[in-house]
Amino acid sequence: MRSWVRASGIRAGLAQRARIVLLAGEGHSNTEIAARVGVSRPTVIHWRGRYAEGGVVALEDRQRSGRPRRVDEAEVVTATLNSPPERLGVTHWSSRLLGAELGIGFATVARIWRKWNLQPWRVETFKFSTDPELEAKVRDVIGLYLHPPENAVVLCIDEKSQVQALQRTAPILPIMPGVPEKATHDYIQPQNHEHGTTTLFAALEVATGKIVDSCLPRHRHQEFLRFLKQVAKAYPRRRLHIVCDNYATNLVKCRQEIGVCSHDLPGADRVRSYATCRLSGLTLCGHASRSAPPAGVAQERSALPKVGLPSSLVGAGLPRGSA
Repeated sequence: MRSWVRASGIRAGLAQRARIVLLAGEGHSNTEIAARVGVSRPTVIHWRGRYAEGGVVALEDRQRSGRPRRVDEAEVVTATLNSPPERLGVTHWSSRLLGAELGIGFATVARIWRKWNLQPWRVETFKFSTDPELEAKVRDVIGLYLHPPENAVVLCIDEKSQVQALQRTAPILPIMPGVPEKATHDYIQPQNHEHGTTTLFAALEVATGKIVDSCLPRHRHQEFLRFLKQVAKAYPRRRLHIVCDNYATNLVKCRQEIGVCSHDLPGADRVRSYATCRLSGLTLCGHASRSAPPAGVAQERSALPKVGLPSSLVGAGLPRGSA
């Protein structure tokens, strides 16, 4: 009952009855309880008697007498679970639309939806993965977040390609008292790439939110390696755990050349990168690596039960099969 008193989502009547019983348990008189709760003395006596008879369950509302409800809740629920007819021209039901369709009030429809926890206006997305090693990959990356290795930095790397520098059709009007800054909604279409495009690379440090970024003119594996060198230089003498997705440049080229070019990275032996695939916004670790893990890394990860990094997925440099 103490949780009833503290809960914000419980009905006010139940919270009030719980306060009456709790105050009675502390030894307060009926008159004092009535004054503190804001009810009459007979109300306090009534709910104390109900609690004495049936316990916590007796504090719930009893089924009221009177005419039984004439609305068939099963019909409302069934209609809600089915799509609206095409003649209505809508994709999902609203309480007013369904009420008009069934000939009942929209408040009745809303009450039934609340009772059965139906929310037809909400839509969530999902994605299936056909990767047989999905569970191991999820454990690997989640392990980096839940149990980050000591004296190491976890970075998440992503890129945004084809960032185009467009020119508006008119100059931007500056801000003035009572007038916000204004800009035209249309752009001048570039002719022969006169404004050009750029690719944004960014690395987010999970613990602090620090970002290392770079805009490079092209979107190739050479640019990706160049950015990795920049990231390694930004964290000197620190072991790095890099999580990045398997976008096409990494997948096609880097898996062939990362092992050869890893010596170009400053302190390549301290950089470990996990190739990933995307699934509902979660970064998932990639395939087994080319080389064996450093001894310190293996000891750190082996100490993590269930969530730790599988030995077949640990290695220096980028993993084999993707990048």
